[in-house]
Amino acid sequence: MIRVLVADDQAAVRAGLVLILRSAPDVEVVGEAADGAEAVEQARRLRPDVVLMDVRMPRLDGVSATRELAGEDVAVLVLTTFEEDEYVFGALRAGAAGFLLKDIDADRLVEAVRTVAAGEGVLAPAVTRRLIDAFAGRRPRASAAVPPPGLAELTPREREVLRCLGEGLTNAQIAERLDMAETTTKTHVSRILAKLDLRSRVQAAILARELAAAPDPHASGTG
Repeated sequence: MIRVLVADDQAAVRAGLVLILRSAPDVEVVGEAADGAEAVEQARRLRPDVVLMDVRMPRLDGVSATRELAGEDVAVLVLTTFEEDEYVFGALRAGAAGFLLKDIDADRLVEAVRTVAAGEGVLAPAVTRRLIDAFAGRRPRASAAVPPPGLAELTPREREVLRCLGEGLTNAQIAERLDMAETTTKTHVSRILAKLDLRSRVQAAILARELAAAPDPHASGTG
């Protein structure tokens, strides 16, 4: 069973999410939280596999709560709307496994929970590309141009996989594009995260777009 904690300050929304999740035979809702502080406390006490985390909540917002849970053995799925891009960016930087739009249908919600519980990130390509582009574009260019220390350790194949992550591709799509087994793709993604000291594939996707937008440090200057 996949143990899930639902955190949302709107009782009606929370009840709807719980109802959907409880309809899945392999999902157990172990708790509910009405604010971020309660979500952190319950996550540490109940040890769920997944936390569905709203971003705008009293006492402690979802971004801060996600940051509090960084390093814990739990996957955080952020609940958001397009109007809350800045909140989502902060949550992804804090180590969230991915995000869901609040109007997601029931089947996709359950599948997203299963995906992150299995150790993968939720990257709906059409939505993720928009967000990643927006986030990378808002980063200071000077900061984006500084490569992370582990970048030089990536193999050519891992760099290809990283670029695919930046496009919001799933493991299956990456495997098809690069003509390799999906299990091999998962291995490459895990190694990329370890080498770059990242907590989620979503963070890797954002980094990939930032690197693509940064000026080439080896290019000749204009003198």
